[in-house]
Amino acid sequence: MSEREKQILETIATAIPKMSDFDKGYLLGMGEAMVSQKQDDRKERYRDWDLLRYWFRGVERFAPWVRRIHFVTWGHLPSWLNKEHPKLNIVNHKDFIPEKYLPTFNSHAIEWNMHRIPGLAENFVYFNDDMFLIKKVRPEQYFKNDLPVDMLALQPDVANTKDQVMPYIYLNNAMLLAKYFDKRENMKKQPGAYFHPGYPFMYFIYNMLELAFPLFTGFYTVHGPSPFKKSTFVKMWELEPELLNEVCSHKFRQKEDVSQYVLREYQKLTGGFVPGNVRRLCRYYDVSNDNSRIVADIGHQKSGSVCLNDSNQEIDFEWAKE
Repeated sequence: MSEREKQILETIATAIPKMSDFDKGYLLGMGEAMVSQKQDDRKERYRDWDLLRYWFRGVERFAPWVRRIHFVTWGHLPSWLNKEHPKLNIVNHKDFIPEKYLPTFNSHAIEWNMHRIPGLAENFVYFNDDMFLIKKVRPEQYFKNDLPVDMLALQPDVANTKDQVMPYIYLNNAMLLAKYFDKRENMKKQPGAYFHPGYPFMYFIYNMLELAFPLFTGFYTVHGPSPFKKSTFVKMWELEPELLNEVCSHKFRQKEDVSQYVLREYQKLTGGFVPGNVRRLCRYYDVSNDNSRIVADIGHQKSGSVCLNDSNQEIDFEWAKE
């Protein structure tokens, strides 16, 4: 990666504030929204694992080349945060999300407007607050030749009856992308994007099996740090202003939404990426009552980063947190 590319590479971190930090206005807005909409308002979306400091420590120790951190929050800041750090840009929702969408408790509304963050570079890496660097990573693992490094993998949308929101959103994503790309034409146009020798064997085989189906059945997007081009957001807003306006108007996640995964897949389907095994870069875990494997894998630094997802299963939260 060139010095210029290193200079423009930035990160965005989004954080869900702790319930104990919510002020009366925030709670009132959330309550009103919950009454007026059918939504994904599970407690797993908002409870705090008190791990955010490790996100900052991870970037400081394992990615010192990061030029700027845009920390997105509704306004709640941890007491331990050095607000004057030269790399830190604290971004309030009202600084970049159009007023008509506020207040919002929908991560999709936040994500679809990230390109509006003042001063954001064209190339940036997006982290959720459950994604942590645990080993040294290099800029070229996220961007090469001014293009994001990613993996184009096809995978059917699954009818998971335990989740009444996300399977619909994954299907919506595929339907939206199918408006702009023909599956077989795309596979012929860029076969190396689908059958890259560095991809995990399982997803290489998945893509082979998908040759039997003429239409897209779904996409596998690695749930980890996401390399984005800001111009991709601008393009999608130009293509789908009515749809994205509707999504951003939802105060909570709804099954009619489309997610920011569309942006990564759009980058890949246009050929605007460098194929690579990004699954190796981040390991995904659902937190449970027994997290011994997670602790062991972090200790052995099995990957560059981990995603510790607060799963939908019932767990003893306080015990698992300790």
